[in-house]
This record gives sequence, structure tokens and C-alpha cells, in this order.
Amino acid sequence: MTNILVADPISPVGVERLKACEGFEVVEAYGSSHEEILVLAADTSAIIVRSETKVNAEIISTAKSLQVIGRAGVGVDNIDLEAATEAGVIVMNTPGGNTIATAELTFTHMLCGARPITQAASSMRDGRWDRKLLLGSELRGKILSVLGLGRIGAEVAKRAKAFDMEVIAFDPFLTDARARELEIEKVELDEAFGRADYLTVHMPLTKETRGMINADAFGKMKDGVRIFNCARGGIVDENDLKEALDSGKVAAAGLDVYEEEPLPEDHALRSAKNLNLTPHLGASTKEAQENVGLEIAEAVVDVLESGRIRNAINAPSVDPKDLEALRPYIELARRLGTFVQQLAPSGVDSLQITYRGKIVDLDTMPLTRAVQLGFLRGIAGKEVNDVNASSKLKGLGIDVSSTKSTSQADYNELIEVEASSGSKRAAVAGILVGTARTPRIVQVDDQSIEANPEGVLLVVRNLDKPGIVGKLGMILGQGQVNIANMSLSRRSTEEPDLALTICELDDDLPPKVLDELLADSDILKAKAVRFS
Repeated sequence: MTNILVADPISPVGVERLKACEGFEVVEAYGSSHEEILVLAADTSAIIVRSETKVNAEIISTAKSLQVIGRAGVGVDNIDLEAATEAGVIVMNTPGGNTIATAELTFTHMLCGARPITQAASSMRDGRWDRKLLLGSELRGKILSVLGLGRIGAEVAKRAKAFDMEVIAFDPFLTDARARELEIEKVELDEAFGRADYLTVHMPLTKETRGMINADAFGKMKDGVRIFNCARGGIVDENDLKEALDSGKVAAAGLDVYEEEPLPEDHALRSAKNLNLTPHLGASTKEAQENVGLEIAEAVVDVLESGRIRNAINAPSVDPKDLEALRPYIELARRLGTFVQQLAPSGVDSLQITYRGKIVDLDTMPLTRAVQLGFLRGIAGKEVNDVNASSKLKGLGIDVSSTKSTSQADYNELIEVEASSGSKRAAVAGILVGTARTPRIVQVDDQSIEANPEGVLLVVRNLDKPGIVGKLGMILGQGQVNIANMSLSRRSTEEPDLALTICELDDDLPPKVLDELLADSDILKAKAVRFS
């Protein structure tokens, strides 16, 4: 039985989706304490949260069967991402489910920053008629600066265009083509600050974005600028914003997120003038809650049932159609990683992966991860997976790089993997063959050779002289080791006197047989490479 712990309330539609799966036991533990979550997580395969429950390193280390943490929402501040990655646990969110809700809330804040709606409503309740005091401004013709043009930022930009605003955007990952598609102007950060009449933030909270809207940034802006943040607390420096509002530098602002939530009762922002505050309502619509609840439930089910990953924070997310195309390459990449690790010199400090031919048109990130996973299987065992392979290699001091090469190759598609330790190296290249797309090794170091990367391969470097094949066969035969297939490659360009022999074996190679091979003066190197 697979246990799924739903620690925070999500839409009933999402919970029912989980309960409809055969073999799943769904535990609803809303409002549980940290200690209670620790007990419940001990034998769970998945944990689903919103923003209330903190999934820290202690919980992750306790949950030995944990495969995935799902966040019904966008931000994952309440999840220890580093601890999850190290443990090989996938962390997923739902970036699309609350897109429209957050974009509409942002625009609501913008409209309330342009027209004093909340002040007018308050004065009316007090029995006043302050019509002459409540002068606003129009959005039409104003410049809106959008920081971060992901899903939500793009939806805000579309709505601003409908209000006849001029939209400029700063996003390090925004392409010129995407900017043209949205009919907006792509600018650098300082220009985004300097030209803005209205500025809205739609970026994640990172080391780079924390406090990026601060006193220095305000100093680059026009007097009377209006600031809005419905993304993540901490991007806008709250103390600096308060001073800018008090001085009139910022004419109006709206916040839905804060550095500390709930916002303390005595927080200085509560007394700031021309500031509208909402209690993190970005995803608080009926539609958004149903969307994110169902979306995270389906994503968790996909991981547990089929291993399909989508919207992962710490692992590659691949479209199902793309995954089908990539699957044979992934298996090839994993086996190449396994092969090169066993032939590599000690103290490997770098791993270089090169993709050639038609394969360069594919998303090669999952393939790079597969190489890393294969490389680590013989080192870290079953504890390593697609999620933590990269961090474990980094922890070993191994630098991983990948390249897509358009230079001419002998094959239509080729993956090359090279492991280096200083000037010493080991390299292997492979392709897919036949309609079954079967992995095949076609090069080891600088020598062309063909071998099937499965079972046990005996890789031999021997002097290029008569009698070696017979000698190999005799030693293996005496050791009761059957050769299923043998491939030969003569005259290494780096070492002309050496040949390469690879024997595909039916059984594992006993240590005493390997010792006998190495004792022969004509055999310089011999290594049993295992793929199971």
C-alpha cells in the first residue's frame, strides 16, 4: 500500500483524485503539529502541502520511503529543497493553477493604486462624502514595468495592454522572440526601474532577488512611482518601502506577500499611507484552489504510478511525448555513464558529455542526468537517482559539463562521455541501432569498436601480436567463463602497439580468472565492466 500524506487542506477534487487510485491510502492530516507530521511521514511515499506545513530536513530524513513532495501552489519556501534533493526526493509545484487568479489580484492592486478605492469605501462607511479629496489617475498611457515575465507576468502584461499601458519588462530569461510575441519591450533592470510609472514584481525569491526593490532601486525611479508585489515576500525591502511611501517617492503601493507571514499586528507597514495590504490572497479563488488541488494530485499520481515528472523544482520535467522519444537515449546515456565510471582513472574531477548529430535537436538535460546517474550507480548504489545525482557529483568535486556539437560525425547521432583526472582520461561513445533502438558502444577512448553495453563486459588492452585471442579464450574457458561475443580493435592512435578487445560474457568474471589475465605479460590491462 502506498501512503500519501495530505498535510494541508487542498481542494476536495484533488483529494478524491488521490483516493480514486487503487493501491493508495490517503491520510488527511490538516492542522497537524510538526511532531505529528514526523510520525505520519515515517512510512509515506508522498507529502502534499500548501504553505502552512513546513517540510524540513528532519521530516525528510525521517520519511525513508518518501519519493515526492507536492506543493499546491507556486512558492516552495516551506520545503527544504536542499535536503529533499540530497535525499533524492522530487519537489513539485503547480505553476499554472493559480496564474489567472494571481494576475487578476495584481491588476486589482494596480487599479486600487491608481484610484483610491479602499480609501473611498472606508470614508463612505464613516458617513463622509470625500469626493474632492479622492483624486486618482488613469492607467492609460502609463508605463508598466514588469519584473519577471513568466506565466503570471505575461498575463499581467496582456491585461495592461488592454488598458492601453506601455509595457516594458526585465527578465534575464526572456527571449527577444517572446517579447515580440507579447508586444512588449525588453529592457535591463536599471531601465526597468527608471522608466516605470507602475512596477510589478513576478519573480521567485532567490539570493539575487531578495531585497532587489530597496532604497537604492527607489532612488533610480521616478517620483510618484507605484509599486506592487503579489509574488514573494522579501523581494521588496519592507522598511525601505515604508520610507519611500512616507516621503512621497512612492505614490502608492500594494502588497499581498511579506517577509514574515502572517504580518505581525504591530508591523510598520500597517500604518503606511497609500498602501493596500492583502493577506496572501494570490491563489484564493475557488477556481484556482480547484486547479492547484487537482493539478498537484495528478502530478503526484504520475510520479508514483509511472515515474513521469512534471513541474519539478529539482528534477527535469519532460513532456510525455518528448519522454517517449528520449527514453531509448536515456537508457543509452545511463549505460555510458556506468561504463566510463568503471574504466575511469581514480580521482575523477570532470565529466564531459558531448551530443552529436540529430540528437542535438532534443532536450538533452534528461540525458545528462542519466549519464550522471549511471556514473554514480557503482559509487553511491541505490541511494542515487535522477534528483540527487547532480548534487552528489558536485559533493564529490566532479565538474559536469555538456556540449551539443554540430561538427561532422561518423554517425547520425552519437553520445560521447569522457571522465578525466588531471591528464588521465577514459572515454566511451555510443549510439542506438535498429528499429528497436538498442544501445551500442562504438568507441572506447580513441578506438572504434562495437559492443553491447549489458551484462558483463571484459575490456582488455593487450599487445597487438598473434595468439592473444586464443590466449583469452583459453584462460576464460579454463575458468568456466563463456564468451557470448567478442569485438576487436587494432592499433590505438595514442598507443600504436596496443589493441583493444571486448568480450561479452554470459557470466560474471571470477576474481581468480581476472588475476590470471593480468598476470600475462601480453595483457596490460583487463577490467570487468558490470551493468547490473
